[in-house]
Amino acid sequence: MKQLILMRHAKSDWSAGAGSDHARPLNPRGRRAATALGDWLRKQDLVPDEVLCSDAMRTRETLLRLDLPEGIPTTFSRALYLATHDDLLKIMRGATGNRVLMLGHNPGIGWCAEAVLQAPPDHPQFSRYPTCATLVAEFEIDDWAQAGWGKAKARHFIVPREL
Repeated sequence: MKQLILMRHAKSDWSAGAGSDHARPLNPRGRRAATALGDWLRKQDLVPDEVLCSDAMRTRETLLRLDLPEGIPTTFSRALYLATHDDLLKIMRGATGNRVLMLGHNPGIGWCAEAVLQAPPDHPQFSRYPTCATLVAEFEIDDWAQAGWGKAKARHFIVPREL
């Protein structure tokens, strides 16, 4: 079995004066949300053993605020920045961990979450996939190369306001 944690970056700061969308940091609410999600992951014993993260400032800062244990293999990739759901599946298929955190952006992350699941979770925010929304999905596969659309079951879906 493989577990995928699909997380959208936390709330970014549109007023920060970043020179580009790629360089936009988190706002205070986003920093609090990312910290809360990290606490939740640890309490649920869902710490990933591999991280695939967009190289954008807001995804990097979200990951930092999760406060995961040191030493987890982490790949920062420009390919995850504004990736489509098909791009995300291709990247996912190259993963090597058993529990992989993929941290990216909407609309791709939300589309990917919908597409990998056999059935969506019963949650009013799932289709919107707000900032820092997090899906934990399980695949009955031995290798990430076998991951595909409609093959996973939702185990958890949470948004920061619930924490």
